[in-house]
Amino acid sequence: VQLVESGGGLVQPGGSLRLSCAASGSVASIYSMSWYRQAPGKQRELVASVIRDDIPNYVESVKGRFTISRDNTKKTVWLQMNSLKPEDTAVYYCHVYLYSSYEYWGQGTQVTVSS
Repeated sequence: VQLVESGGGLVQPGGSLRLSCAASGSVASIYSMSWYRQAPGKQRELVASVIRDDIPNYVESVKGRFTISRDNTKKTVWLQMNSLKPEDTAVYYCHVYLYSSYEYWGQGTQVTVSS
């Protein structure tokens, strides 16, 4: 199983980016798809997740600015990030958890918010 992420980069404060993560390989039924991030010197934190097709969950600091969405047929999850702030700077990781209890991580994509 492989998770391929894309969409990171450098953006000015107030700008937008859209991250995507596509799962390939022997991916069985996906239970949850999530985005985590890790800033330098900090622990990895859960940013947003969607379990099955339920209502997404977000960390408080991104509510109203970030939107997570998933397509089960395409086995893809996206993270639309608007009104980006310097404190959003981090490496963003895609995470997939299967009903079989296996879990997988993407390779990470750098998001830098700076003027």
